[in-house]
Amino acid sequence: MQFIDQARIAVKAGRGGDGIVTFRREKYVPAGGPSGGDGGRGGDVLLVADANLQTLLDFKYKRLFAAIEGRRGGPNRRTGASGDHLVIKVPCGTQVRDARTAILLGDLTDPGEELLVALGGRGGLGNAHYLSNRNRAPEKFTEGRDGEDWLLQLELKLLAEVGIIGLPNAGKSTLIAVLSAARPKIADYPFTTLVPNLGVVRRPSGDGTVFADIPGLIAGAARGAGLGHDFLRHIERTRLLVHLLDSSADDVLADLQVVERELSAYGHGLDQRPRLVVLSKIELLGPSELASKLKILNRHVAAQGGQPVLAISAAAAMNLAELLAVVWQQLGIASASPPG
Repeated sequence: MQFIDQARIAVKAGRGGDGIVTFRREKYVPAGGPSGGDGGRGGDVLLVADANLQTLLDFKYKRLFAAIEGRRGGPNRRTGASGDHLVIKVPCGTQVRDARTAILLGDLTDPGEELLVALGGRGGLGNAHYLSNRNRAPEKFTEGRDGEDWLLQLELKLLAEVGIIGLPNAGKSTLIAVLSAARPKIADYPFTTLVPNLGVVRRPSGDGTVFADIPGLIAGAARGAGLGHDFLRHIERTRLLVHLLDSSADDVLADLQVVERELSAYGHGLDQRPRLVVLSKIELLGPSELASKLKILNRHVAAQGGQPVLAISAAAAMNLAELLAVVWQQLGIASASPPG
């Protein structure tokens, strides 16, 4: 399935039905009078958050959505049928903006949450409405009103509590694959991950927490370089960032600072988000080299008031329980007893 996280669509609510001009013509009803009914109301357009959707792919191929028009009125003061509402399903985490002004119209985060984006037109009045003592046979009616039409910008921001970030090939996909049932593409070249991956990691309480593996950031990502600019938005909703560093890199501190600068440049408070710095792929280092790199990183992180740097190996399943224990602690979740 393609991962599409932005789409532009046009929505149009239904037009109201016209009122009509009719007069009663019944036996034993002299001068029956006006009996034209009102038109029905046009259908509204609503967006509804659906937990079963993960992408805006449906809107890549269909971009115009129109609700049903109201029916015209009938004789004997019969009101025309109202148009059915048009319900459009979107993934949870979809933000809706007016494409012309960029004003935020709504943020659909909870399953079943609704947002009215276009109001149906009011039905017209039949001539029965214009009966008066001065006009016993009105031939006046009104047409139905047009429904609202809007050009909308949809933007999906994934709903995950933990975001895994880092430079390309830092081991993000391997980590989420080991911790959860997610099966991202894993290879030994940069930019293997081209779209965010979600994985549910089991918590001590028995339910799950969603982790998001964000495609690799590079210098200049906040300005559009690489893939980072496209996917930095997906960590705006996270409560905690896990920043992975490849222990085999020549200068791990420089790698750490590259991503820190991009978080700061992007804004939205990402540089102030709680963050765990994690040195990955430690199976590639000897004890002395590992200790040296941890010392360099801890000095930098401690100066910023951060947590001590963790060292793990996802491939060799080393220290993963310790990592999760710190994650649960940061999220305010009680840790389970360690396995015997």
